Amino acid sequence: MKLIISKLFFISAFALLLGSCKKDEAQQFYKGGTAPVLSASVSGTIPLSYATKDQVGVTFSWLNPSYQFINGISSQDVAYTIEIDKTGNNFGANKLTISIAKDLAVKYTQDQFNSLIAGLNLTVGSASSIDVRLKASLNGNIATLLTSNTLVFSVIPFNPPPKVAVPAGGVLYLVGSATGGGWGNPVPVPAQQFTKVSTTLYSITVPLTGGQEFLFLPLNGDWGHKFACNKSVSPPSGDTGGVFGYDFGDNFPGPTANGTYKIDVDFQKGIYTVTKQ
Repeated sequence: MKLIISKLFFISAFALLLGSCKKDEAQQFYKGGTAPVLSASVSGTIPLSYATKDQVGVTFSWLNPSYQFINGISSQDVAYTIEIDKTGNNFGANKLTISIAKDLAVKYTQDQFNSLIAGLNLTVGSASSIDVRLKASLNGNIATLLTSNTLVFSVIPFNPPPKVAVPAGGVLYLVGSATGGGWGNPVPVPAQQFTKVSTTLYSITVPLTGGQEFLFLPLNGDWGHKFACNKSVSPPSGDTGGVFGYDFGDNFPGPTANGTYKIDVDFQKGIYTVTKQ
């Protein structure tokens, strides 16, 4: 029995030593690479416009960093990431990181790039400066990480047209059996008039009766047009909200329980939300 244990110990020790040698040997094989040089199809400004949203905004390209091992150029796939940040933020915690896999170029339409940089919370309609750089590595191994030069661009982000046309008069009213004024039209104001938060966002906080219904009106006292839902296509939730549209055929379902609720109507996204207060 002692002889068997001794042999097992010797075999295990030899395996550990062999594994260690292989690891050391692999480390000695890696010699490094050349930091990629990032270039772009435009300089100074990346054009962004809804009118030309389907046209190419920018194409980024770079060379393979040619990772070297003692026995030659690496045959492993190189992973790339593009980083984008506001100029002056030094690619901090809020930077955008986009994985590009093993390609040597990436193309964005103006619409795609506009959507991409929305995560930087730049001011729509105003010029902002952004920094762009590229990082390369072998299988994400930090020891092989190489960083490119930084390109600086001016961009003017745009908002696409709202999914639902905003009220022409710039006002919005709440009507329905869930409200204090019931289906009476005109509705009591200011109790059932929305606050215009922005050109595409309206909000109201109001007591609602549970299990009832409501609609949004662009003109107080007029049943000619309304904002409503389509339950057969996009059924909303009475307690959270959903999709709405101009002159859709169904009333909005109200919350299930009595209470005070905040209703936000976002014409940009075509979605309204209901939040219990």
